Amino acid sequence: MSTTHLLYLHGFRSSPKSTKACLLRNWLSRHYPGVVWVAPELPASPAAAIGLIGKLTAQWPAASSAVMGSSLGGFYASFIAQQRGWPSVVVNPAVAAHRHGHRLVGEHTMWHNPTQTMHFLPSYVDELEALALDAADVPANTMAIVAKGDEVLDWHEMAGHYQHAQLHLLAKGDHGLSDFEPWMEPIADFLHLRA
Repeated sequence: MSTTHLLYLHGFRSSPKSTKACLLRNWLSRHYPGVVWVAPELPASPAAAIGLIGKLTAQWPAASSAVMGSSLGGFYASFIAQQRGWPSVVVNPAVAAHRHGHRLVGEHTMWHNPTQTMHFLPSYVDELEALALDAADVPANTMAIVAKGDEVLDWHEMAGHYQHAQLHLLAKGDHGLSDFEPWMEPIADFLHLRA
């Protein structure tokens, strides 16, 4: 089945204005203009983020929707994919967000708007725990792009968690996957995007 609807989920302190989101949005508009693309600004609360995603995608066709996420967005994407049966693409996903959530507690400046801050509350760690998947629960129709050069997350943990997915382990790279552009065509192929 071809993908007609694609949801993109940004990472912690990021936004729909991230480099990957902008590159992908522009590329899709040129090559796959018929694909419905949604990249919401996610709230700090994981439960609220999942609630927002549910509202935005409630009317989407189950058989032709997909989700993609980076970092914490990858954590959310795996949860959504498992819940809905959607194919997914995750880029340097924060697989242990629930175990390391205490490090996120506090006030943080947003990457794409330094005048804006977000507050990650201690209760949000429990919300992350409720969304966590074991490696055995990761859907097989997942493409994981993991960079060994990730300076934020442990690539061993990511690779182990997605060992049953279509795993692409990059010898270099960084957390933001600066060399993301060459991956757009393989992502489109994996998701069977419909022009």
